[in-house]
Amino acid sequence: MSDTDSFIEEVTEEVRRDRLYGYLKRYGWIAALAIVGVVGAAGFSEFRSAQQAAKAEALGDAMIASLSQDEDEDRASSLADITAETPQGAAVLAFMTAGAQAEAGENALAAETLQSVSNNQDVPLIYRQVASFKTLLVQSDSVDSATRRAGFEALAVPGVRLRLLAEEQLALLDIESGDSEAAIARFQSILDDAEATAGLQRRALQAMVALGGAPQLEESANE
Repeated sequence: MSDTDSFIEEVTEEVRRDRLYGYLKRYGWIAALAIVGVVGAAGFSEFRSAQQAAKAEALGDAMIASLSQDEDEDRASSLADITAETPQGAAVLAFMTAGAQAEAGENALAAETLQSVSNNQDVPLIYRQVASFKTLLVQSDSVDSATRRAGFEALAVPGVRLRLLAEEQLALLDIESGDSEAAIARFQSILDDAEATAGLQRRALQAMVALGGAPQLEESANE
């Protein structure tokens, strides 16, 4: 390479460097702003995560403290005074509060607490379904069987995770109405269902025997 060529390359490189510095001086603030934005967003995300974790921990501590009360009425009252800041936290709190209220004999109040979850569109569907199921259970002494049957039938459909538990309640309503044959048929369908848990199948088997039915165990999916 001649001295002339070497000189030209040095000059070209210097020009490129000058242009780069010029671009940095002119547009460097954009890159700096982007970096600050990324770092700030990451910091804010960590801050929010820490806040949410702290709120969840505080809610858990408050519920544990309420459940440590000796009397059912005191537990129910203490839980009812707690406030949750997220829909899911409020749903869990409502389930625990309703349980304490039911144990204290306040079934109407428990049903009202559960309905606040079943009517809340901000919580996942399974939360609302569980709330509806529990509401029907606590209303067993205050709501007529036809209304409860309609409620359980709405849950005893494919795609609902509480389907078989709702079927069990429908069988119990059959017994309540004196229709033993219908109850036995429902319990047998539970025995035959591949999604039935061992505990649910055991209860179905015991109920069928008590009703004088002849369980067909060979058809059970979990045999």
